[in-house]
Amino acid sequence: MSAQNSAGIQTLLDAERDASKIVQKAREYRTKRVREARDEAKKEIEAYRTKKEEEYKKFEAEHSQGNKAAEEEANKEADAQIAKIREAGKKNQDAVINDLLEAVFNPRPEPIAA
Repeated sequence: MSAQNSAGIQTLLDAERDASKIVQKAREYRTKRVREARDEAKKEIEAYRTKKEEEYKKFEAEHSQGNKAAEEEANKEADAQIAKIREAGKKNQDAVINDLLEAVFNPRPEPIAA
């Protein structure tokens, strides 16, 4: 009986050793799979980030051109207004100077009503 018990114990030890190997392989596989999943997620995140950056650059380019056109139009309008003001100043410049000189050289004092 002792040989039978010894053989049974040996069979159990062999089975336990095999189970430990299976568990160890499962742990290694799980660790490997977690690393692979993390790497895949990083790649997906980077691809998503790149896509969104490209979309943003495209959006920015489309909308900044509209702003540039509006800015150029505003500048043209401002330049036209400035030109009108300068032209009006040149037309009336002599009359204004004469009026100022007249007021300085020929003062007409008037009493202030209190």
